[in-house]
Amino acid sequence: MASQTKLQVISQRDFSNKNFEFDEYTNYEFENCTITDISNIGFSQCTFTSCNLSNCKLHASKLQNVTFRNCKLIGVNFYQAKDFAFEIHLENCLTDYASFDSKKLNSSTFKHCKMHEVNFSNADLSKCRFLNCDVQESVFNHTNLSGLDLTSMQNFLIDPEINITKYAKINAYDLERLLNKYELNIQ
Repeated sequence: MASQTKLQVISQRDFSNKNFEFDEYTNYEFENCTITDISNIGFSQCTFTSCNLSNCKLHASKLQNVTFRNCKLIGVNFYQAKDFAFEIHLENCLTDYASFDSKKLNSSTFKHCKMHEVNFSNADLSKCRFLNCDVQESVFNHTNLSGLDLTSMQNFLIDPEINITKYAKINAYDLERLLNKYELNIQ
């Protein structure tokens, strides 16, 4: 397959059978598409808007500066994507049950996302940004959260003994979320 770099919009396509025309996409926007497998396909400076990528396979895919807006990303295993230059931006996305296990999320952003039961185990979140995200029952286990601004993150439970939290920014009223395992009665 050839590489395609021309700015183009692909709208209302069903990629359920992985019928992508190219193996590299640069400066593309995908709108209202259903996508189930992007394995071995590269995306650079691309945007996905109102797409359903639930349970999408990402094996050896390349995601470089890729934005997802108003997308369903339920159960997506982002750890399958290539690590080199991995950078994603999620805005108003439903990302429940996704996994970023062992992923380095440099410069990635998460804005206004519902991220229930997401796996952040062994991930490096130190250089990414969360703004008004609900991470209820998400797993932070041996996660690098150093310097991360947690002030607008909702429903997190983080154990500072098993995660790197140095210089993380937190609201005073959220301190109990860091001490939850001790079952303290904080007044």
